[in-house]
Amino acid sequence: MSPKLWMSLAGLALAAASPADSWGSDLQIEHVTIVSPERGSPLRDARVRVHNGRIVAISTGGAAAAPTQNKMTIDGTGLYLTPGLIDSHVHLGAIPGMTPEQEAAHPDIAKAAHDQMPRSFLLSGFTSLIDLISTPQEMAHWKSHDTVPDTYFCGGAALLDGYPMNYGPKPQRYQAWPYMLIEPGSQAPAGNDPALHTPQAVISRMKTDGAICVKTFFERGFGGVHDLPVPKVETIQALVKAAHAAGMSVLMHGNSDEAQKFGLDAGVDVIAHGLWNWSQEQSPSSKLTPGIKKILDDEIAHNVGWQPTMQVLHGLTDLFSTSFLSDPQLARVLPANLIEWYRSPEGRWFRTEMSPDAESSGKSPNELERGINQGFFTVIDRGKQTTAYMIARGGRILFGTDTPSAPTYANPPGLNGWLEMHWLKEAGETAAQIFRSATLTNARALHLDRDIGTVQVGKRANLLLLRQDPTQTIEAYAGIVKVILNGRVLDPNELAANAPH
Repeated sequence: MSPKLWMSLAGLALAAASPADSWGSDLQIEHVTIVSPERGSPLRDARVRVHNGRIVAISTGGAAAAPTQNKMTIDGTGLYLTPGLIDSHVHLGAIPGMTPEQEAAHPDIAKAAHDQMPRSFLLSGFTSLIDLISTPQEMAHWKSHDTVPDTYFCGGAALLDGYPMNYGPKPQRYQAWPYMLIEPGSQAPAGNDPALHTPQAVISRMKTDGAICVKTFFERGFGGVHDLPVPKVETIQALVKAAHAAGMSVLMHGNSDEAQKFGLDAGVDVIAHGLWNWSQEQSPSSKLTPGIKKILDDEIAHNVGWQPTMQVLHGLTDLFSTSFLSDPQLARVLPANLIEWYRSPEGRWFRTEMSPDAESSGKSPNELERGINQGFFTVIDRGKQTTAYMIARGGRILFGTDTPSAPTYANPPGLNGWLEMHWLKEAGETAAQIFRSATLTNARALHLDRDIGTVQVGKRANLLLLRQDPTQTIEAYAGIVKVILNGRVLDPNELAANAPH
């Protein structure tokens, strides 16, 4: 597993104000080094002033201002001030690894988990999240907690009865997907007017509902399913045209060579997921073929945003890990009663679904773990090799985790991003590239760069105080001293699931 998270507070001087006071007070950070992606080099010995949740002044040198009753002052000597991280691919409606029925059967566990999840993203440095498939009602529920990252959402434009609508029972799935696409010639479900489900109509509804982006899908299925309907290229081209007219980016789920070629033809802005599923004609191995390289080269040439989401596949193999649930990092982001439930037969339901014969095979836990890792080796290595190719040739990498990618408990909120960083590093992305992709590149891709992504006057005060420079090492995020959310100063130790109460 990756190195252990540590959260030390030594050397931090705070003057006046309690955490509750910092909601309404001004904030000033003195003698800090600013590291921001638009800067060619750090700005040292800086003073940053925050008012009403936004940065109002940045200066250097001079004597520290005296504390006042309505101003919280932090001595940033020896610390680095950076923009908060942005995870541009999350799903916030469910508890990782729990079905709605299981949540209903264990209300105490479910409540503790729902209360903790937003805090765990903040604990790991994520002050902004993009839920790629949501609705205003689901967003309101998520934001009802007292401490929540700034959260935006995409409307999910799934094709009628295609992925991922296919997982929901009929007819409930049609209410659950208000932005579904119904192509001409398709039979609309009872009670659904096809005129309200054209590309233009769903974009109009999304915009009215407050979505900032669109998520669509090209997926024929996986596991035992390979015949799901997929949209026509003309449908997604029309979706892209309508979205762009509304100032919205279009992201497309597509992890296969067929899907990513489709995304290029359709003109989508961002492809969600690395290219790890290849048709048999391409290669049965993970060695890059001319056909795969051509797709990647075309994506680079068209400046398509690319979310590798490498942790997605590891989130499946880790269900069979002998050590995952014992990792001390997990205890910081998930309630103890939830982790204990994951150890139960009921909590292992998705693992059983993935490998029904695992428990009765007679194999030891270590043998099962090795077998799963071997079975996933090629597809994981394909993801690594294609990501390395994109990184080495200057592809536009966006930091996103797809938390949770499936009903797996091995995509824990916040910590999943920390794990993703290590896989990106292994694929060749430098600390500076990871920092940029998780801040300014994400903000620009989603038209949020007027508000977040840099440390600049006028931007939201969504910031991190770190002990190390994150452009030099990703270990900087293991030493978050303070999280600042819209000017509110948060102590990471108090955000942790295992914090003393």
